[in-house]
Amino acid sequence: MGYKILNFETGEAKAWIEGVQLEEEAIRQIRNCAGLPFIHRHIAIMPDAHMGFGSTVGSVIPTRGAIIPAAVGVDIGCGMMACRLSMKAGELPDNLSAVRSAIEKAVPHGRTHNAGPNDRGAWRNIPRSTAEHWAALESDTRLQMVQDKHPGLFRGHVNTDRHLGTLGTGNHFIELCIDENQDVWAMLHSGSRGIGNRIGTYFIELAKEDMERLDIHLPERDLSYFSEGAAHFDDYVAAVGWAQDYARTNRALMMENTIAAVEKALGRKLLVSEEAVNCHHNYVTQEHHFGADIWVTRKGAVRARKGELGIIPGSMGAKSFIVRGKGNAESFCSCSHGAGRTMSRTQARKQFTVEDHIKATRGVECRKDEDVIDETPMAYKDIDAVMAAQADLVEIVHTLKQVVCVKG
Repeated sequence: MGYKILNFETGEAKAWIEGVQLEEEAIRQIRNCAGLPFIHRHIAIMPDAHMGFGSTVGSVIPTRGAIIPAAVGVDIGCGMMACRLSMKAGELPDNLSAVRSAIEKAVPHGRTHNAGPNDRGAWRNIPRSTAEHWAALESDTRLQMVQDKHPGLFRGHVNTDRHLGTLGTGNHFIELCIDENQDVWAMLHSGSRGIGNRIGTYFIELAKEDMERLDIHLPERDLSYFSEGAAHFDDYVAAVGWAQDYARTNRALMMENTIAAVEKALGRKLLVSEEAVNCHHNYVTQEHHFGADIWVTRKGAVRARKGELGIIPGSMGAKSFIVRGKGNAESFCSCSHGAGRTMSRTQARKQFTVEDHIKATRGVECRKDEDVIDETPMAYKDIDAVMAAQADLVEIVHTLKQVVCVKG
């Protein structure tokens, strides 16, 4: 048995945390979530778990007849994509700065400044392929229905097509990596950008209003929920499903542009030599577990059904993994979504220096300035310990080491 049972007065969690740290605040959040009356059997805690908003990042929350919007979060559909390229490590130039610059020019990244002339985080001139994909997303009947019923949802400035195919900020990244066979991989991490944030924020507030109207008292307001049959339940399901599709499309477009940028920088054509993996790790979906059709919210967790491929990234300068799921029923067929933070961004900026970060990312072509210190490897758990703790959830297929990392 690879998990530890956390028994609380009103519920239970099964946690894959052998050899990794789980802070007291995260345990408090796990207790609060496990005690909700609509939890199906138990919640599952991944080895990268750490404190989040309302519920713990790195948790799998199975529910009957209810969804917690804040557990899905505001970066709806955030996840990973990776593909192996037809190139060996020895074919890369010794100096990779031109490759990193080419990717940074091809994929908008960083913070959006309302489409001004210096806007790095969104398209100023939307590519044709992006416009075509946006047209399909915009005409989706789910979006049309939600907009008709909630005219205030996108009131004001909300980036839509301008964010499609862009990276964002924080822990989102684009990387080139080398695997154990010296093959080159492209890998990236992003979600539904500004429009997903708006959808998440809007429905989280509606859920809180519902709790007040129904006089339902919860240990944390961010555990506010919609019950099946309630006024906003179907609207949220439609909106969150649409945003998850937006996120998946966003990653696919970035991957296309990343590969094209590498081709241009190296002056050669590249093929994808292994099927691309494109998986969410912040999302909600319907699944069948322990004899029931339920809602499964993976808040910082990856689905890992038997034989299913997934991606578990490490931090900047650390290893990442392509994994194959073992279909562990007790985890609701899930695994971790990364290494998991050990400290807040503010704490990391106070504790570490630029020199510390340069040392930790030696050998990686990446930003090495004070603005990315909060993403330094020392702010995260040891990825090897995280992988060891979930040996009964996934098997490692490929081990990747970054050589180029583009951060927002």
